[in-house]
Amino acid sequence: MTGRVAGKKALVTGGAGGLGEAIARMLAREGASVAVTDINAEAAGAIAASINAEHPGRAFAYAHDVTDEAAWKDVLARAAADMGGLSVLVHNAGIGGALNFLTDCDLDAWRKMQAINVESVMLGTKHALPYLQANQPGSIVVISSIAGLLAAPGMGAYNASKAAVWLLSKTIALECAKAKMDVRCNSVHPAFIKTPILDPFVAMSGGDEAKAHERLTRGIPLGRIGDPDDVAYAVLYLASDESRFVTGAEIKIDGGLSAQ
Repeated sequence: MTGRVAGKKALVTGGAGGLGEAIARMLAREGASVAVTDINAEAAGAIAASINAEHPGRAFAYAHDVTDEAAWKDVLARAAADMGGLSVLVHNAGIGGALNFLTDCDLDAWRKMQAINVESVMLGTKHALPYLQANQPGSIVVISSIAGLLAAPGMGAYNASKAAVWLLSKTIALECAKAKMDVRCNSVHPAFIKTPILDPFVAMSGGDEAKAHERLTRGIPLGRIGDPDDVAYAVLYLASDESRFVTGAEIKIDGGLSAQ
């Protein structure tokens, strides 16, 4: 099957690398126009240029601080103008951070994580909904984490942020339904995926990536670290009209970790 999101107009935050890059490339490959946004404008531009080299005219790039409400208004207006509207919003931007117990948690670091991981979803959705409503059917996809469903010591700030956006995505889904909007919202919950967010675990293994991955896969029934495309395929489904009756749901991309 090809062209699964043909004609869709998608904005992907944190699109300059990792999951965001994989998602943007997947959506463009399947026919969507894609706005790649990131605080790293140069890297976002490079991803958009690479996509356009394969799919001319499908990608656009914007500098974007997802914690800034004014920036959201500006980026959404520019993206909608460049793409001719907005029908898909992927909240992917997020940070991990150091692993430490709450007794050692720095309040500024905590607040920064909540601002990037949680407040950005509220701000983006608030200002994107008028565009999505004008381009129905619409879809909002929130990249949470398996850490939003399963707690672990040393991950309090991250657990809290990803649990927050999990339930926030359900609130968004219900509010859109109550307002009679044909706009759905769902969350995606990856476990360990080969992206820079695994760097703290690699550091804990003395910089030995293979050793870190071996340790992380011990609890995963499928016995491997996930690839970015494993997540991108889930986002593709949720962005497409194949999932028109799916809202307020969560998809776990965890190799069976949470099934144990």
